[in-house]
Amino acid sequence: MAEENLICVCDDDQPLREMVAEYLGKNGFVVMQAEDGGSLRTLLEEQTPAVILLDINMPGEDGLSVLRSLQAEEDGPRVIMLTAAGETIDRIIGLEMGADDYLSKPVDLRELVARIRAVLRRASRREVEDPQATQGRLPFGKAWLDLEAAQLFDTEGKLIPLTAMEFNLLKLFARNRGRVLNRDQILEGAHDREWDPFDRSIDIRISRIRKKIEPNPDKPAVIRTVRGLGYIYDPG
Repeated sequence: MAEENLICVCDDDQPLREMVAEYLGKNGFVVMQAEDGGSLRTLLEEQTPAVILLDINMPGEDGLSVLRSLQAEEDGPRVIMLTAAGETIDRIIGLEMGADDYLSKPVDLRELVARIRAVLRRASRREVEDPQATQGRLPFGKAWLDLEAAQLFDTEGKLIPLTAMEFNLLKLFARNRGRVLNRDQILEGAHDREWDPFDRSIDIRISRIRKKIEPNPDKPAVIRTVRGLGYIYDPG
């Protein structure tokens, strides 16, 4: 179980790590620090932070490898990647692997706090606003979404791994069945961020979701693209 308000900063840049830790401490967070993947794993044996700020490029095991192992845990911490300005490919791979958000270096500390709080809000949301929620589970293609448990299952009842952002996206679509949602509405409703026309994270996450729910992800029929407008959830 993750400890609320406990943040781990994992970065081999000691001055940056200490600056971020000090600022987060002043904003009400409890912070622990790790200089690489190995020290992070040692810390996680004792405590589970709510959020890990994870650097991509570290000596030894890189951040993507660490992220992969964290995503294998059913109830692991949320992850915000810290990436250098030119690491677009690594950022996309990280989002596809289930990272909750990313920030480019140099880090704006006020934005960092806002992003952490947004991730924590998303992780804590379990209320259901769709009238179909009384049924407990909603159909999503070849899968079923349990809104109360925030879990996705296949037709045989096997649990399908789902990140907090993926759950929020599916819940947003369930509340807006048959309605076209543009990227602005999706980011506002599920990501607590305003739309940046160059931000493709929503497309990446929806592509990832389609692989889990669509009978044929190459020809999506459950969450469909409406060219020039956005996406629509239409299970019928």
